[in-house]
Amino acid sequence: MKLIRITEYLDIELERERWRCNRCGADFGPAREPWKKGALIRERDPREIHFPIGPSKEFNFSFDPKWMRIVEFYCPKCAVMIDNEYLPPGHPLTWDIQLDLDQLKAKHGVTPVRKRRESGPK
Repeated sequence: MKLIRITEYLDIELERERWRCNRCGADFGPAREPWKKGALIRERDPREIHFPIGPSKEFNFSFDPKWMRIVEFYCPKCAVMIDNEYLPPGHPLTWDIQLDLDQLKAKHGVTPVRKRRESGPK
């Protein structure tokens, strides 16, 4: 099994084209799709993290939850926080890592694992 480190917490298993947690080996799904689909997702009120500073309710160095949300991504098996995003409400999650898997396989000399053919009537 050939694992390639992509980020601090994410690897790609090239033979099977799967995202993996490099702490516990949890599978996050197909590497041709966003790894975030396989993560635990928590949306946070920005005021929980950036506490208001100063006497003004309008200008206090905190984020207004009507304008911004914080989204955290965790490994579903070991619960390590992999990433977080600051997004406007309603904005879709970003697809921040898109790799040329065919080129990576060629670079590392990896051939894909063949899928078993299902037996049965044709």
